[in-house]
Amino acid sequence: MRIRPIEGPFALTHRSGNADHLHCLNGVATARGLRRGMPLADARALCPDLVTRPSDLPREAAFLSALARWMGRYAPWVARDGLNGVMVDLTGSAHLFGGEAALLRDLQTRMVRNGITAQTGIADTGGAAHAIARHGGGIAAAGGVMEAIGPLPVAALRIDSDTAAALARLGLRTIRDLVLVPRAPLARRFGAGLMLRLDQALGAVSEPISAETGPPHFAVRMTLPEPIGLVSDVEAGLQRLLDRLCETLALHGAGARRLRLELRRVDGAEAVLEIGLARAMRDPARILPLFRAAIAEVEAGFGIDRMRLVGALTEPMPAVQLSAAQEKGQDKLADLVTRLGNRLGFENVQRFLQAESHIPERSYLIAPMTFSAVEETGWSATDRRPLTVFPPERIDAAGPTPPARFRWRRMALVTGRASGPERLTPEWWFDDPAWRSGLRDYWKVETRQGRRLWLYHTPQSPAWYVQGEFA
Repeated sequence: MRIRPIEGPFALTHRSGNADHLHCLNGVATARGLRRGMPLADARALCPDLVTRPSDLPREAAFLSALARWMGRYAPWVARDGLNGVMVDLTGSAHLFGGEAALLRDLQTRMVRNGITAQTGIADTGGAAHAIARHGGGIAAAGGVMEAIGPLPVAALRIDSDTAAALARLGLRTIRDLVLVPRAPLARRFGAGLMLRLDQALGAVSEPISAETGPPHFAVRMTLPEPIGLVSDVEAGLQRLLDRLCETLALHGAGARRLRLELRRVDGAEAVLEIGLARAMRDPARILPLFRAAIAEVEAGFGIDRMRLVGALTEPMPAVQLSAAQEKGQDKLADLVTRLGNRLGFENVQRFLQAESHIPERSYLIAPMTFSAVEETGWSATDRRPLTVFPPERIDAAGPTPPARFRWRRMALVTGRASGPERLTPEWWFDDPAWRSGLRDYWKVETRQGRRLWLYHTPQSPAWYVQGEFA
């Protein structure tokens, strides 16, 4: 499906306080006089045909982080610049692309090719580059920062809107106007922050870029001098990769939950083997056997010349103090769930979890064992619950107390002893058709035939049911 671009005025909105404000605008909206931060009601008054959508700040931040990583192709020092920009220190790297002008053309071409509209600026200082990029773009000549940013508005200095408006009321509308005024009165009235931003833009105060460190990438690879094809050789190579990967995981306090082994053949084809783990793990001796069955089915062709092992999914795995018995028991259970999960699917290996409800049908949850954990919630309905609970089955009986004789599942039963009742009321916030009859009085009934049943009586519409059986 091809999405048609919006040709008219368009803006993303963000709710701040009790009103929506413009968060991001396209060129048409800007040409109509709209600006970032304007209340949406005022924007619609100026531009009735404005099309808006709510902004998604987490996705915008994720995109900006991805863009910063991609910008590493031009220089290693890359950092995010506010909420909508990326700053790159090109010192010593611009000549690799033929100069600053050629680098800028390459950057803009790639942006347009990927459907990204961006404004770019290059200057001797980060503050000047920030101002130029947001007010027309271009390249400031070496040593000509003042000539490049002097005509720009004072808001380009990364100061707040209130300070910019106050300076405008004093007649200081451009950066050149600000430079011509004595510094001491400005510092006393607007604080040292204004002077700091001015000095950073002009280069009087250094502003180094601190490159952001991304999340660790857990992957190791091995290029083989000679192609291999035997299962034993592939396992030996995998053993070396596992040792290296698990050392890296331990260094970062992490464990793998999903591993991917990529085997490249001489003819360029690639075989990918992937396994899941029931819990975070970094023990090569326990991981290697999980790959053996898949390795035996790989068609090596003329041989495998490269192996790559990737921790596709990892989790924090801090060191914990365990006794030998505890560790052995947990490892055996995790290995069993891992083997079953890789064969049946991890979502099909399930466990019962306790739920906070007195209602028998709601007293438990069924969840995948790999993606859930048993937690001590302090909740306990009652210990008088049967081992087996099933949908209610009606029996022929009358009266508020358990019947002396009744038939259930074609068996004639005689009551030997009964204890109860335990009265349960419906959870009114759930519309459960099975509980529309109202209250239930539960009884524990032991029959002379050896059956220990869980019966209940509904006082509002008198009837008896069997819902469970004790061990």
